Amino acid sequence: MLFPETIETERLHFERLSHAVDVIEYHECCSDHEPAIEEVTRYLPWNPHETAKETRDYIASMEKQWDAGTRAEYVLRPKDGEDGAGEIAGSAGLLCQWEKDLGLPAIWLRKPFWGRGYAGERVDALLELAFDRLDLGVVAIPLHADNERSYRAVEKYVERHGGRYEGLLRNHAGRYDEPADHHRFSISRAEYDAHRDA
Repeated sequence: MLFPETIETERLHFERLSHAVDVIEYHECCSDHEPAIEEVTRYLPWNPHETAKETRDYIASMEKQWDAGTRAEYVLRPKDGEDGAGEIAGSAGLLCQWEKDLGLPAIWLRKPFWGRGYAGERVDALLELAFDRLDLGVVAIPLHADNERSYRAVEKYVERHGGRYEGLLRNHAGRYDEPADHHRFSISRAEYDAHRDA
């Protein structure tokens, strides 16, 4: 199997996003039922889900990408001892662009789980997946130019792993019908290896 079904970190349990996950539970977290969902999705490339069928179809698309080896997507749940243990905190994934030898990590978290350092803990696990298991050459982190809060978090963990800020890419991505500028950070496998024990 290309991707592991589960991943464990100190505080988080990663579970493959598939139809083994309760569709209604997941829908509640990524729809208008979730408080602050507009704030959560402000810089994300998807809108809150309007129907449970939309969530079911989204999960089906994640399963297809998993089977194709192009994306590993996981539900994140805090472990015992954490506030909200066992709840869906959000999801995290790794998009694999094999022709570019490139991995792109992704994350979204429900607002009650912000500010806990989960994004950095999640990226540590996904870097290990990208470099140690999948043997990718580079992991790049694109970030919406207006997302100042995430910028500080990304800057910290990229520096910790020996990576670098590459610059601002203008009109690099679109959010629905609007072009968006992206900051781009990256970490190479050589940089990661050199800073593994730092």
